[in-house]
Amino acid sequence: MTDQLTEFDATAAGTGANATKMFQVKTREATTVDHARVAAVAGDAFAALHKVIHQHRVTYAEYDALKSWLIRVGEDGEWPLFLDVFVEHVVEEVVNADRAGSKGSIEGPFYIPGAPSEVGSTTLPMRDDEPGTPLLFQGQVRGVDGAPLPGATVELWHADANGFYSRFAPGLPEWNLRGVVLADPEGRFAFRTVKPAPYQIPHDGATGQLIEAAGWHAWRPAHLHLKVFASGHHSVTTQLYFDGGDYNDSDIASAVKPDLIIAPTPRADGAGEEVTYDFVLDRF
Repeated sequence: MTDQLTEFDATAAGTGANATKMFQVKTREATTVDHARVAAVAGDAFAALHKVIHQHRVTYAEYDALKSWLIRVGEDGEWPLFLDVFVEHVVEEVVNADRAGSKGSIEGPFYIPGAPSEVGSTTLPMRDDEPGTPLLFQGQVRGVDGAPLPGATVELWHADANGFYSRFAPGLPEWNLRGVVLADPEGRFAFRTVKPAPYQIPHDGATGQLIEAAGWHAWRPAHLHLKVFASGHHSVTTQLYFDGGDYNDSDIASAVKPDLIIAPTPRADGAGEEVTYDFVLDRF
């Protein structure tokens, strides 16, 4: 008889396979290819790589190690994980550089669309014995002109108090700690959840092999993931981090920004902690 798997049995291969599957669903729609754009970006990327090879006098043994490692990244299904950890933060900076309003951050590989939705406020789906400090996360969605945005969509998802995400680790309920709130007529929203924990990105596969070889650590600070949408406005995808949290200054994904630090305080009723964070969206 096989023992039932738990979240602590999560592997990089399993996580990578799920992340790759979700990314393929996300990008299933065909897009028009701009050949000039591909040539310009790919040409500069290869030129930069050629410069690195010259600068560091890369050997054939190192070149073969690179080819072997690239093959393993694909076999482990870790391209979404690898790119989201080491590249996405720069894409996000470029895309959102000229937008007013709330700061964005990376989406990462663990977003799942279609989470349960409520109006005004919700308690995220969780286990009866869900570990972690209860957290009330609330706020208001406004435009850059200060006007509230009623009906704005606020999506929240995050790791549990052990550092694992539902749908990416075995043994967790399908929508554990994932939910959506439609803001009330004043643009206000509230989520009742638990505080997440810092976690190491899956590191028993190809991405972890690179991290170990470079002598880096694989830790991400504790954070909340959010997506905020409102008609006529640019959406915001972001992450919020906890004041004084471990790894805020050395996030492996380089995604922490000063504007994204929150400082929850004890609730008056003693039922955990609470924090208010408002979102400001720029118009199209």
